[in-house]
Amino acid sequence: MFAIVEAAGWPIWFLIIASVIATGLIMERAIMLRTRRIAPPGLLDQIVQDMTQHGLSETKLVQWSAESPLGRIFAAGLRNIKSPPEVMKESIEEAGRATTHELERFLTTLGTIAAISPLLGLFGTVVGMIEIFGAQTTAGNSPAILAHGISVALYNTAFGLIVAIPSMIAYRHFRAQVDSLTIEMEQQAIKLVEIVHGTRVK
Repeated sequence: MFAIVEAAGWPIWFLIIASVIATGLIMERAIMLRTRRIAPPGLLDQIVQDMTQHGLSETKLVQWSAESPLGRIFAAGLRNIKSPPEVMKESIEEAGRATTHELERFLTTLGTIAAISPLLGLFGTVVGMIEIFGAQTTAGNSPAILAHGISVALYNTAFGLIVAIPSMIAYRHFRAQVDSLTIEMEQQAIKLVEIVHGTRVK
């Protein structure tokens, strides 16, 4: 591995740093965006049953808020349970926007890495080409210098694509996952409002 890095020259370090950051972000988002963590199945039924049996208390609201983002949205609506449905929906929408923003954390950085990695590879390619042409003008046609320049050019191009492709796939996947979770939480929250105000049964 070190031999490849040495052959690729100093421009490869920008791509190595980008790859380390991208790997960390992908692992973090894969853990944090699990469906069971964001929108636990059966949470709505559990909350409705708990309210029916034990009523609503601030302690319960705090507990639901701490358990999951969907619970936080439910708690925001239930704090306005005595208000008209429109007010309850507005509070849910505000909490939903904040939750969606939290779910999208680091995705912009991951998308940026996916976009700039080919450019960093191209930068390494240009540096390698400069070394090749510099070798022809200042040191003749030295095979060692020409080979080094070609290595810098090709290794950086390849490594730029190696970093960009998985990063773009992960970015698209997580974006779709956030959209799916947002829709799921929105539907669950609307169902809660309708159940609370008697316009819908479970």
